[in-house]
Amino acid sequence: MGSATRSALDSARTALSAAKGVTLATGEELLAAARTIGGSPQLLSALSNPSSDAKGTTTLIDTVFAELSKPARDLLHGMVASRWSSGNDLLAGIEEIGIRAIAASAPASSTIEAELFEFGRAVTSDAELELAIGSKRGAAESKLALVTELLGRKASAEALAIAGHLVQQPRGRRIGELVRGAASTVADTAGKGIATVTVAAPLSAAQRKNVSETITSRYGREHVINQIVDPALVGGVRVQVGDEVTDGSIAARLTELKLQLAG
Repeated sequence: MGSATRSALDSARTALSAAKGVTLATGEELLAAARTIGGSPQLLSALSNPSSDAKGTTTLIDTVFAELSKPARDLLHGMVASRWSSGNDLLAGIEEIGIRAIAASAPASSTIEAELFEFGRAVTSDAELELAIGSKRGAAESKLALVTELLGRKASAEALAIAGHLVQQPRGRRIGELVRGAASTVADTAGKGIATVTVAAPLSAAQRKNVSETITSRYGREHVINQIVDPALVGGVRVQVGDEVTDGSIAARLTELKLQLAG
């Protein structure tokens, strides 16, 4: 991430925190705007060109997105007025702020991260399904229907809005990357991280609490726990936080022992 994009993102996050009247609809409007901008190379170029006149880009936003609510347009005004390292970074920034707006508007009891995690697992475990959702030729309506079917009727409006956007505008990313990134953004909005915990058998409530407290102590903040059950681990636990993996499973220890004996 370039320094220009980093600064622009910081400004956008600050603006979102200070914005009044931000709702689920605000986030949905921003995501829809990202899809519109991403679908028009001319519009993207005009909005992300560092030499563009600030007044001109503001007028362009007001013209193209006249139907947007004031909170959404104000946030867009601020983002296109900032300098970004590239047009793709601008799109990513609008997407992030849209997801953060949705997450911030959700009730405290929401489980958006868990819903996105299960959606991602369902897609990546089926090659044909992943191909259908990731195909550039697939109609947006068909992809949205698949999202609704996979998430289920009990899915939150927030998870549906985020997943629906991701499959419509993947920007070259695979579904696993899309979902992990979105879930991390949702968690970070609440001041949390994401930890994927793989175990041989489901954790009990006490074990889950212990794992959660250990991760919180190590990383300095609470983490949402995504649990994967894999009997091949035999026992123990494997924890992944970001790119860092701590493998304390029995399977890993046996593999290490075999390598030592073979050496």
